[in-house]
Formats: sequence, structure tokens, C-alpha cells
Amino acid sequence: MGARSRRQLDCCAGLINLDYSKVDLSGMTKLLGYVDLADFSFVAAVLCIIFNPLFWNLVARWEHKTRSLSKAFGSPYKACYCLGITILLLNFLRSYCFTRAVTSQPKLEGLDCLAAYHTGLVILGVGVVFVLSSFLALGFVGTYLGDYFGILMDAKVTKFPFNVLDNPMYWGSTANYLGWSIMNASPTGLVLTAVVAVTYMVATLFEGPFTEEIYQQKAKKMKNK
Repeated sequence: MGARSRRQLDCCAGLINLDYSKVDLSGMTKLLGYVDLADFSFVAAVLCIIFNPLFWNLVARWEHKTRSLSKAFGSPYKACYCLGITILLLNFLRSYCFTRAVTSQPKLEGLDCLAAYHTGLVILGVGVVFVLSSFLALGFVGTYLGDYFGILMDAKVTKFPFNVLDNPMYWGSTANYLGWSIMNASPTGLVLTAVVAVTYMVATLFEGPFTEEIYQQKAKKMKNK
């Protein structure tokens, strides 16, 4: 643990010593030139993107601490299904706002071609594979934070797509948005996809350690029996 912390500090020290004045931001500046940051559909999409993981993390941690939802619904499974359906509805709203923002703002000429469209389609297809295979591997309860409700899996899932990358559901979702943005030649979509990616990265920093702690508590209880 100490060695890992030292490596992280060394990495951060390297980043601090970089001369950011020499970083070429012309590409990002050009991209943002196509995006109306004050547009209602863009703002709504950003708020939905940030709100969704914040919502399910806060609710799931509250449930893990108090078991209030399980008590209210009379069963942890019913409570988990209710949260899962709520998350699905919020994700539909996020996708709707994302699509509205993409279709209401200008296209990027360099992406408005058949090759880019097919590239986006492939990326979208890869994203769908990761999302669906993650769901099938975890099941509904496993996907929608069942472990926070005390519904723990017997062992860590290691089959595809979890043997390819960590958090495949999140990265599959990000790929979906990226592919859709490229298919629509949308600079707004690319910016929003970056927001999705950053939001998910922040979410995993909180979810990963907390989930590990839940299963460590389970292991301790099993040893004490």
C-alpha cells in the first residue's frame, strides 16, 4: 500500500512539473467553438450526466447505512428493484437530453462523412456489447447495486467482459455516447461524452473502495462463524 502511494505521488509530482503553458489547446478551443454552452439542452444533458451517478451512490450508501429502503419495501430485493428501475428511468432521461443537445447544435464538417459514420457505428456496437454482457454477467440485482442492499454475490465476476477491463458497464456506456456523437458528427456530443467519461471515473473512485469494503466485511463475518 505504501509503495503504491509513493508511485502515485511520483506520478503527481511529474504532472505538477509539466509546463502547461506549452500544451496545445487549439483543437479543444476549435471544438468548443461549435458548442453553445448556454443552450438549455446542453445544460440539461450535463446536469443529468452528473446527477445520475451522484444520485445512485448517495441513495445506495444511505441504504447500506440505514436499510431504510429495505424496511420500507419489506425486502431488500424489492428495494433494489425499485432503485434499479429508477436508475433506468434516469438513464433514459439522460440519453434523451444528450440526443436533444446533439441534434440541436451544429455539426463538425470533418466528421460529417460516411467513414466517420461507420467508425461511430462500430464504437457504438462495441459499447452495446460491453453494456449487455456486463448486465448478463451481473444480473439485474448485481448491476443495480444489490451489494449495497446486503445482496452479495458468492464470488467476484471474472468472465467476459470483466476479464477485459474494469467497469465495463461504465466504459460501454461511454462508448455508446462516443459512437452516437461521431455518427451525428456532433462536437457537442464529443464534449458531453468527455463529461460522461470524467463523471464515471470520479464515480469509480468512490464505488470501488466502498464495494471492496462491503465484501471484506462479509469475509470477516464468514471467518468468525
